[in-house]
Amino acid sequence: MSLARIEELVSELNLVPHPEGGFYAETYRSKTDIPGTERQLLTSIYFLLTSSNCSRFHRIRSDEAWYFHEGSGLTVHELYKGTYKQTKLGPVGVPFHKPFYLVEAGSIFGSSIDTPDGYALVSCAVSPGFDFRDFELFNYDQLVSQFPQYEEIIRRLT
Repeated sequence: MSLARIEELVSELNLVPHPEGGFYAETYRSKTDIPGTERQLLTSIYFLLTSSNCSRFHRIRSDEAWYFHEGSGLTVHELYKGTYKQTKLGPVGVPFHKPFYLVEAGSIFGSSIDTPDGYALVSCAVSPGFDFRDFELFNYDQLVSQFPQYEEIIRRLT
């Protein structure tokens, strides 16, 4: 893992620790509200994850689009509608990796870096716009009772 590059990204992009793990900075919040709500149409962040941490299982009420920028690949882990799914996000040309992925609203998800000494910088766009009032962070007990067959990944991402 290039600690120098991680420190450079944190500094240059003004990243701060995210409650789910990793680092983030909001890059865009639409000035347009959805009529009849206190929600913006779209928000976007930079999100930096390293192999020494993970994005813990959480859920939001909106779709979240992920765009890969640099680093090593990462895996988006989802518990959705009773199943477990993993999607590889990474550079174009790396087998089985995509540069873009959409996590559907209501999915319980987290992410982890694929390599022992890696990092990944992505952007995440949320529509309707992200609001921490919609953010649910899960612990082991909450998830293992619903998904006992996925205990290993639940332990890792809670």
